[in-house]
Amino acid sequence: MSALSNSNWDRRNVLRAAMGLAAAGGLTACGGNTGRSSGGGSGDSLVQYFHAYGEAGTEQAIKKYAKAYKGANVTTQWITGSNFEQKLFAALLTKNAPDVFEFHPQIQLIKSGQVADLTDIIAPVKDDFNQADITSHTVDGKIYGVRMIDDPQFFFYRPSLFAKAKVEVPTTLEELIEVSAKLKTSKIKGAYLGNDLTPIQNNLIWSAGADTLTADNKPAFNTDGVAEGLKQLRTLFTSGNLLLGAPTDWWDPSAFTQGLTAIQWCGMWAMPAMIEALGDDIGIFPFPKVGSAGKQSVTNGGWSMFVNAKGKNVEAAKEYVKWLWIDQKQYQEDWATSYGFHIPPRTSLAQSATKLKTGLPAEGVKLFNEFGHFDNIGWTQAMIASVNDVMANSVRKDDDPKAQLDACEKKVDTELKKLFG
Repeated sequence: MSALSNSNWDRRNVLRAAMGLAAAGGLTACGGNTGRSSGGGSGDSLVQYFHAYGEAGTEQAIKKYAKAYKGANVTTQWITGSNFEQKLFAALLTKNAPDVFEFHPQIQLIKSGQVADLTDIIAPVKDDFNQADITSHTVDGKIYGVRMIDDPQFFFYRPSLFAKAKVEVPTTLEELIEVSAKLKTSKIKGAYLGNDLTPIQNNLIWSAGADTLTADNKPAFNTDGVAEGLKQLRTLFTSGNLLLGAPTDWWDPSAFTQGLTAIQWCGMWAMPAMIEALGDDIGIFPFPKVGSAGKQSVTNGGWSMFVNAKGKNVEAAKEYVKWLWIDQKQYQEDWATSYGFHIPPRTSLAQSATKLKTGLPAEGVKLFNEFGHFDNIGWTQAMIASVNDVMANSVRKDDDPKAQLDACEKKVDTELKKLFG
């Protein structure tokens, strides 16, 4: 599902908020239950936080699931606007903190004791989850968080426009730059990578044959291949062939469906809207290879459910999470395939989901399986912000990419030492 807040939020503001929490000794919520109640349950009252998804019917679906639960009264806070993360982090410091909330695996939440160990509820079905999702939520053998949806991201393109321009699907970054130039007309840009280009920054690293971190949590992104890729992106940025300042950001397919661009980086969640607008004139391809050591890549985004370990009803919250995101397969498939297309993290559901077996969704699943990269729980918000700066300074401002990567590595190394010693 489209991560509306996750794509519009000001990462620097979130970083400042997170740093403020750290300075105060980490997230120290005073308890997550204040007696609020609604829904169909009895006994304990629980509050869950969700960001406002863009797909129609998502809010109603989550509230329907909660109402069906009989073990507690579950209230849903549907957080609108572009700053879900800030609102979540702020709420976790108060007596109104949610008992259950969606987010991404982040090791700071574990180090501060903010999220509960969910190993006991996941263990019986652990083998039925995509094992990369299990790994991305595991620290010291304990599993924190239950993945709800996997959201692969890749390039969407118009085959009719490719045919008209007599170009092939690019497999290298150089080819993407060349194809974008040939696709551009007086009415349409060649490609769209998001308004600030940051959505593809991890893919640039992966496609250059590097990674964010090594297996033992050391910086792994500062390579000559990544530096060369940044130079190539600078060429694309200054070419006039790239759509800049689109009315909506990369998570929304409007720039693509309204004919502003021939190629757009977006997520699998947008496929139904694209198909409704464009029919079968849609294709997809991974982020292209960067340099001789590279390999095409696909981002696996997504959202996970966490239990507030500092809430007053931790066990009741865990039971609710178990009921909805482990036991209720019908709801899990509904959430993954009825409001946009997503891949269920449960292997059995991914294999049986009929909507993902043919056409464009099936191609998305194939690219996900072949080229997908998952969350790294040690790759924190401060590190993401540092790479954002590399993109801004080397691509948008033309600073030296290697110098920017060197500075970024020092910042990331400092953060890693705080976390891992």
